[in-house]
Amino acid sequence: MKTLPLDPAKADSLPAFEAFLAGCRDEAAASGSARLVSVTLEVEHLDPLAVLESIYAPGELHFYCERPARDLAVAAADAVLALHPSGPNRFAETSAWIRRTLRDAIAVGDARLPFSGPQFFSAYSFFDGVGEDEVFPAGTVFVPRWQVARTAEACCAVANVLVEPESDPGALAARVWRARGKFRSFDYRAAGAAAGAVRVRRRSEVGTGRPFTDRVAAAVERIRQGEFSKIVLARAQDLEAEAPFHPLVMLNALRTRYPDCYAFSIGNGRGQSFIGATPERLVRLAGGEGLTEALAGSAPRGRSPSEDAGFGRELLASTKDRHEQQVVLESILRRLRSIGIAGRAPSRPRLRQLSNVQHLETPVSFGVAEEADLPGLVAALHPTPAVGGSPREAACAAIPELEPFARGLYAGPVGWINARLEGEFIVAIRSALVDGARARVFAGAGIVEDSRPEAEAAETDLKFRALLQAFESEPS
Repeated sequence: MKTLPLDPAKADSLPAFEAFLAGCRDEAAASGSARLVSVTLEVEHLDPLAVLESIYAPGELHFYCERPARDLAVAAADAVLALHPSGPNRFAETSAWIRRTLRDAIAVGDARLPFSGPQFFSAYSFFDGVGEDEVFPAGTVFVPRWQVARTAEACCAVANVLVEPESDPGALAARVWRARGKFRSFDYRAAGAAAGAVRVRRRSEVGTGRPFTDRVAAAVERIRQGEFSKIVLARAQDLEAEAPFHPLVMLNALRTRYPDCYAFSIGNGRGQSFIGATPERLVRLAGGEGLTEALAGSAPRGRSPSEDAGFGRELLASTKDRHEQQVVLESILRRLRSIGIAGRAPSRPRLRQLSNVQHLETPVSFGVAEEADLPGLVAALHPTPAVGGSPREAACAAIPELEPFARGLYAGPVGWINARLEGEFIVAIRSALVDGARARVFAGAGIVEDSRPEAEAAETDLKFRALLQAFESEPS
C-alpha cells in the first residue's frame, strides 16, 4: 500500500483534492486495475453509534463494535469493496484478498492514528458453510465507504473511494469533501434519533419437540462413551414484537448495561442485523503481540457483596467448571503451537465479573513474527472449545445433531483487520438475529461429563436474560 503523509485537514481546496484523485485515476487506467483510496482525518470527539444512527440504512452493510471499558468504539457502513468467502479455506481466501486489495491501495492521512487507513470489517458464521435459507453468508469482509472510530488516544474518520479507470474524479472528490465537512463538525441535533423500544408480545423456544435438558443428557452420554470430552450446546428463542426492532436502540442498551463486554452489530444489507454483547475476545493482534483468552465456567452475580463473593468462590472451587476451563486453555495453547506460536498463560484462572454473570478466565499472550496474519490466527483458533467443544472435529460434527436450528453467525468470529493484517476478533455469543418485528436470541453452555441438565438450562436462562432486557421487557 502506498501511504502519502498528507494532512486532509489542511488540504488547500476541493480542486486540489480532485486533481489528486485524477492522478489516482490515471494510475488505475495505466495498470488496468482499480485503486482503493483511503482518506483519514483526525476529528474532535465523536460517538460512533450516534454517527451510525444518523445515516443508518437497512439496505447497506454496516458494522459496529464498542467496548466502553476500553474506550473503544468503531462504526462503518456501506461497502466500496466486499468479499463473501465460504468453505474450509475462507480465512485463507480473506487474507489473500486483503493482500491483493492493499497492493494497489493509496492511503492519505496520519498512519499513526488508531483505525487509520482501510479497515476490513468481517463476520463469519460458526460453520464453514450455511444453508440456502440463512440470511447471512458464511463470510462477509468489506471495506466501508465511511467509518468513524474512537479510542482513548484519538478519534478519526475515514472515507474510502474506489478509483477505477473510468471514474469521475470530480464526483468522487465532492463526496469525500462533503464527508470531511460533516465529520469535522458533526451536528447531533440534525442527526435525528432511532425509534424507541418496542413491546415483545410473544417468546417461544425453538425446537421444543426435544427439550434442552434432554439434549444435554444425550451429550453427556456421548461424552461418557468417549466420543468427545466437551461440547457446547446452544438454545434459541424466537421473539415477536408489536413493531419492528431497531438494532441501534438495542445496541445503546447493551453498551450501557454491559460496559465490560463488546456490544456489536452487523448488517447484511438486506434488512437483517446480528447484534449482541459478548464478553469473549477470540484474538487481538497489535504491534507483533497477540492476546487471546480461555473463558469458560459460569456463576450468577449475588444480590449482596457476601453472596456475590460466595458465588465467585464456589466457581473457583468447582471441579466441573475448572475442568471445562482447563479444556479450553489447553486447546488454545495446542492450536497456537500447531502454527509455531508459543502461548503464555498464568497457572490459575481468575474471575471475570460482568454485570449479570461471572466466568473463569485465563489470559493467553504470545508474540508473532513480522509477517503477521490475523486471518490465519482466526482460522487456527476458531472455534475454541468455549463455543464448540473438544476434540474440535468430533464435537462440532455432533452440534447439528443436537441443536434444532442453524447457528448462522452465532458463536462465529466477528472483527476487523487493518492494513498490517492486525486487528481484533470477538466471539459472537450472547447474541440475536434481528429481522423486522422478529428476533431469534441465542445462549449456550459448555457440557462436560459432570454436567447436570437442569443446571445447564439455568445457566442459559441467565445468559438469555441479559439480552432479553435489551428487547424492552420479557412477555408475561
